[in-house]
Amino acid sequence: MKHHVTLTVVAAVCAAAFAARASAQAAATPSAGPIVVHAPGIRWADGPPSLPRGAQFALLEGNPAEAVPLTLRLKFPPNYRVPPHWHAVLEHVTVLSGVLNVGMGEQATYSGGTALSAGSYAVMPLKMVHYAWTGSDGVVFQLHSVGPWGITYVNPKDDPRQARP
Repeated sequence: MKHHVTLTVVAAVCAAAFAARASAQAAATPSAGPIVVHAPGIRWADGPPSLPRGAQFALLEGNPAEAVPLTLRLKFPPNYRVPPHWHAVLEHVTVLSGVLNVGMGEQATYSGGTALSAGSYAVMPLKMVHYAWTGSDGVVFQLHSVGPWGITYVNPKDDPRQARP
């Protein structure tokens, strides 16, 4: 139980860091009108500490640390892997370019699975254990959900937020 509480606190801190590093065009709520983000104006930042190094993201709407709708874009480079994990909220994914491969279960094989090419859409139910990887071209995809958004790795040693010796 202590380990679960620690991961929950770590997840909350990382969600706050994720939001703080977000793109300047993001808005927590559309107070006076629509949110419009033109593709050339998207400013990418290094991925959040909850993802393995190499990812980039741009927060388009919302705050991942709050219970509000959120939309973000993610870029995963070629041959990138996200170990088995789950989310406490629904995860909606739309692939914009490249291919995102998704496998199910606590043991990653990084083969087979479901290949989501440009234009594909997938919804991951809450707490469904899955893993993801890219091929030689990488991928750009849009994720939307309702926060608070976080990621819990099946094997705590896979969590990039854990201190390494």
